[in-house]
Amino acid sequence: MTKAFSVVSWNVKHFKSPQVRVDRSISFLKKQDADVFALYELYGKDVFGEIVKQLPGYSFHITEGKGAQEILLGIRNTLDAFITQKLEFSSGTTHVSPGLLATIIHDGSLYPLLFMNIDSTPTAQGIGLRYEMMQRAFKYRKKLDKLAWNQGDAKVNYIFLGDLEIMGMHHPFNKSIDSETELRKWDDEECKVYNMRRLKKSHELTYRSCDGTIEGNYDHVYAAEHLKFTAFGDSEVDVRGWTTEPDNKQNEWRQKYSPHSLLYFEVHKV
Repeated sequence: MTKAFSVVSWNVKHFKSPQVRVDRSISFLKKQDADVFALYELYGKDVFGEIVKQLPGYSFHITEGKGAQEILLGIRNTLDAFITQKLEFSSGTTHVSPGLLATIIHDGSLYPLLFMNIDSTPTAQGIGLRYEMMQRAFKYRKKLDKLAWNQGDAKVNYIFLGDLEIMGMHHPFNKSIDSETELRKWDDEECKVYNMRRLKKSHELTYRSCDGTIEGNYDHVYAAEHLKFTAFGDSEVDVRGWTTEPDNKQNEWRQKYSPHSLLYFEVHKV
């Protein structure tokens, strides 16, 4: 099948000066040569300006979040797209940036991509926040389906993705939930209801703190069941970053770039 476009999703984690880190991270991003990319947790207009300067050939949009929760979206100028900031995915809290919906138009077909960044915790409040946002992301497919049906389209090419921080819940009364149980809830229930699936990644772990004390399977891509993607071995999402470095180089990579690895995938034409 023919590739329609490629996508990168990467939490650059408190992305700001010094300039050397900005230059290094932009250089790594350039190597991916993605048609669409989303960067999470940017600080300030200086970083935004530097990315615009160093990545000609892209159009940019940034959400209006608070603190470091902004999402920066870049789309290659050869693609037609419509961008919408989705405030319903902010949940009224500074821990969640507004979602960013990029509808890519390729050969007459629409591909809605919803980018999300949830700054969560393994607490009851944290899992409740994630539950609310994940439910909204899945249910948004129904709204898109209705729009597609009104236009005579049988299927909507919906994808939602980002740093979802699915990490389970720590509970003091033997009611803890591990992250795999939380993931199975979405895979076994919502994915079946909404005809979606979580794409398989080349590495499950995508996050490890710079001191090595916390790690997690935080970054994910969920897609409409009918969509096809380029294979990277037996995976559809290629995880690139500290996870692909030798063991003795992984911490150095996280210090230089981000504790999150980058997700790369290629969407095929429907």
